Amino acid sequence: MAFGDASLTALRVFREVVERGTLTAAATALGYTQSAVSRQIATLERAAGVPLLERRHDGVRPTPAGQVVARRAAAVIDQIDATARELAGIPGERATVRLGWYASAGAWLVPRALARVRHTHPGITVVGREAGTPALVRALRAGTIDLALLASAPPYRPPDAETPALMLQVLTERALRIAISADHPLARRDYIDVADLRGQRWIAGSGAGPVMGVWPGLDERPDVAHTARDWLAKLALVGGGCGITTVPAVMLPALPPGVRALPVRGGANETRRMLLARLPRPLSEATTRLAEALRATAVEADSPSE
Repeated sequence: MAFGDASLTALRVFREVVERGTLTAAATALGYTQSAVSRQIATLERAAGVPLLERRHDGVRPTPAGQVVARRAAAVIDQIDATARELAGIPGERATVRLGWYASAGAWLVPRALARVRHTHPGITVVGREAGTPALVRALRAGTIDLALLASAPPYRPPDAETPALMLQVLTERALRIAISADHPLARRDYIDVADLRGQRWIAGSGAGPVMGVWPGLDERPDVAHTARDWLAKLALVGGGCGITTVPAVMLPALPPGVRALPVRGGANETRRMLLARLPRPLSEATTRLAEALRATAVEADSPSE
């Protein structure tokens, strides 16, 4: 079979595998069995005549040929999907940008930036999704998103070792804070001493280990009372007095009533960055406008008074 005869299903499967990083995760997302995914990948590699995936102990990674296929597959699938919408009578948009973000960015910056784009450039449609930073980096490499908001912690290494290196811009660099109920005894001051964090009950983020949500410099084994992936759930638990959790300072605009976010004094200075990432290639006008909106929104929120 020539590569020009490759099926759309195989291209969709390949794109999902590259983005998810494992055949198992791709199979789960697509509702397929792992063997079905493996067969589609094998068929595509036979058609290409070269390996498209590098099999590793921790998953798969696209080969240079696989990166080419992933980029082209994303463009083909987008065109097919646009054709399907047009045939169904759904009006086509003048421009579409695909954006990915990590959880806390979606809680405050993304909604504000998208509102700005709708006001200033109503012809731009943004299609977005939330994911962890590793998944977002894979999606950028696969060409399934155009821009990504990534989280970065010291020592601020590059998000991956692939070439070419991703283009990264720091949107915010702020100190980590502690989210605490307004009724908590530690909420009586405008800061928390690092020693006062000992013996506290913590609300951790699920899916990334219990350390997420716990102060990084804590000098004892944390007492994790609850784990929650969703920020709304985590902050609601904080507001209910169920524990405390860490939050980036830029989350302040999204705090619900009854929750304070206080700085920590003493110990190491714990800062976090929000990065705007993209592949090193020319941007479309619509993608440039979205990037500008994200930067402007971050600047507005990043005031020293917070």
